[in-house]
Amino acid sequence: MRKIRISSLLYILLMLLAICIFIMPVALAVLTSFKSKPELAKSILSLPATWNLDNYKGAVERSDFLNSLKNTVAVVAPSVVIIVLCSSMSGYTVARHSRDSRALRLLDKVYLASLMIPFQILMIPVYKIYKSLHLLNTLHGMIFMLVGTSIAYSSFLYVGFVKGIPHEIEESAYMDGCSEFRCFWLITFPLLKAISATVAALHTMWLWNDFNIAVILLQKENVRTITIKQFYFFGKYTADYGMAFAAAILSMIPVVACFMFMQKYIVNGIVVGAVKS
Repeated sequence: MRKIRISSLLYILLMLLAICIFIMPVALAVLTSFKSKPELAKSILSLPATWNLDNYKGAVERSDFLNSLKNTVAVVAPSVVIIVLCSSMSGYTVARHSRDSRALRLLDKVYLASLMIPFQILMIPVYKIYKSLHLLNTLHGMIFMLVGTSIAYSSFLYVGFVKGIPHEIEESAYMDGCSEFRCFWLITFPLLKAISATVAALHTMWLWNDFNIAVILLQKENVRTITIKQFYFFGKYTADYGMAFAAAILSMIPVVACFMFMQKYIVNGIVVGAVKS
């Protein structure tokens, strides 16, 4: 019993240490966002003398926060919807028909292989293609790129999840005269609520924080997203950390709210969707 208590105590201490490690950067960011420049120069870890909102007001005005927020929502929302719809159909097709088609079995392997390709390898070809197609500095061009780079991983999750659904449910619908397309949307897709919520939540966070694609494709002021606007607070010889962290905190609020709303689906969706039968 004594050994069990000691091991439990060590486990609790390790968990508390891990929690502190993860919370510390967020706490420092929040404290920094309320500090003035003299207070930041004096100490990073100290509490602000006065909790004022000057940094938040300056961040909103200097970065044109409302316009960048509108651009980010206009890019992320349709991208997530398209990813869920397309990847669910793709994952269903691979899961149900890969045994009968060599091409679909190969497509499943292509999904896995494409996850190993970093975007930095594709940056120059993507820029040249988008320039020739006149898609640079357009929000719909950004949507195409975000969807294209996200389909593989989300389809991989759907494949494993669909394989866990009994095929007899769909066969009974076929016997009643239901087509495969209608069966998918009326019967199978509602059963994919957990993995759909997981894919939506994860890609909302990833696409909201995307920087590599946005900095290549969105170069004009009126189409830039929140992540690019963070550079407005860092110059060649100066850096306004108070406003930068204030803007970062404001940009985090929608993502954190989305994560908290869908967190109950995320773990279950990843665990079940990643298991392949």
